[in-house]
Amino acid sequence: MPLTEPYDDHLPEEGSSAAAPEAGVDPGVGAPEPEPILPEPVRQRIVALTAAVLPGLPADEVPVPLRRVAKFAPNRRARLGAPAIAAQLTGDPLFRQRVTARVLADAGDLGAAVVAGTAPAAADPVEVAALAYLARPRGWRELIEASGAAVRAEADSAVVAELVREAEQRAARAEHDRAVARVEAEKLRDELARVREELGQLREENRQLNRTLRETQARERRAGELLATERGRAARAAADADAELRRARARLAEAEAAAGVARASAKEARSVDDARLWLLLETIGQAAVGLRRELALDPVDKLPADFVADAFAENPAAASGPATRARDTDDPARLDQLLALPKAHLVVDGYNVTKRGFGEMSLEQQRKRLISGLGGIAAQTGDEVTVVFDGAERMHGLPPTPRGVRVLFSRKGETADELIRRLVRAEPAGRPVVVVSSDREVADGVRRHGAYPLGADSLLRRLARC
Repeated sequence: MPLTEPYDDHLPEEGSSAAAPEAGVDPGVGAPEPEPILPEPVRQRIVALTAAVLPGLPADEVPVPLRRVAKFAPNRRARLGAPAIAAQLTGDPLFRQRVTARVLADAGDLGAAVVAGTAPAAADPVEVAALAYLARPRGWRELIEASGAAVRAEADSAVVAELVREAEQRAARAEHDRAVARVEAEKLRDELARVREELGQLREENRQLNRTLRETQARERRAGELLATERGRAARAAADADAELRRARARLAEAEAAAGVARASAKEARSVDDARLWLLLETIGQAAVGLRRELALDPVDKLPADFVADAFAENPAAASGPATRARDTDDPARLDQLLALPKAHLVVDGYNVTKRGFGEMSLEQQRKRLISGLGGIAAQTGDEVTVVFDGAERMHGLPPTPRGVRVLFSRKGETADELIRRLVRAEPAGRPVVVVSSDREVADGVRRHGAYPLGADSLLRRLARC
């Protein structure tokens, strides 16, 4: 921002008895000359010098608009307070006089030389112009103009140097482009030679292809003649095939008529067989009803496993029935197939399944989870379900037993494996009994008594679907 405030008469310094005319105003001239336009570096230096001495002034000597600026940090004072400082230097001669006194004291010999109206040749022209503006000795305008000329000369020199550098760079780029162009020209010449060589090869290949084409056309004409001959033969063969096809169709019609007669005969025979089978099944059903009436068999309230659970007899009834009805399989769908059999009985080795499937839980949580899952299977299939746990006495913390699920604990001196085998032996021959246990000894024992042993993984996967 240029400092353009018109000149004022130089105010007397503090302690002086009379006012002296301000330097820069010719004696006898009534109107002050206008402020010069300061070069930007000079203006910035004046603001920087004033901002540097501003905190050192007594509080009553700092103008009111600059008191807040004086409290700024040094790096912000000149940057943020520049407009206020410039306006105060232009409009307040007394403030400028106080600032000048401190700035000249800090400048030393250079300040004395500027006050005397001279400037050392080696001094910075910007610094000389800033001191001259503040002190305003005789000829201070010439000093500012000389500084502006020096600044402009430096700027012009910098511009000229920049232009010279750009010209040198353009020349270097042009030289580089010429070198690249020469290299590219060499490459293009080599490429042209290679293309000419390839063109000669292609021409030779074209001549060979033309000869091959003529030979191929000759072979094609001969093949056309052979094709016409073969077409005549194929037409005669097709006529013979049509005649044979008509004869085959006639024979097929005769065969279909014979097959119709055979199907009618088979249908009559099958009707007779169906009638015989229905009569046989009806006879068996009536015989079973008569046998039940003759034996006076009443519906039972308890199942064989209930007797084992109630009595825990030491000498269980001997199992009967062929052991060959049991099968060992790893098929996960096998459990579903067995549970779909009529009146199936599912016996589960409790801890063998829970410790394999969710052994990280406590025993109480294992029992609850298994019994709840078996309740879902019993509800879905309607089958009898018995789960057996090791334990000398009934455990506490069991959930309410779901409908269709029987929970048993082995007595003291007896294992769950022995109780499972007793349950299997108590079942009648012919009833499907499925035992779930990964214990090989348990599986072999129940298989000998006609049960179906399955691994614990089959039940765990079945429970995962519930």
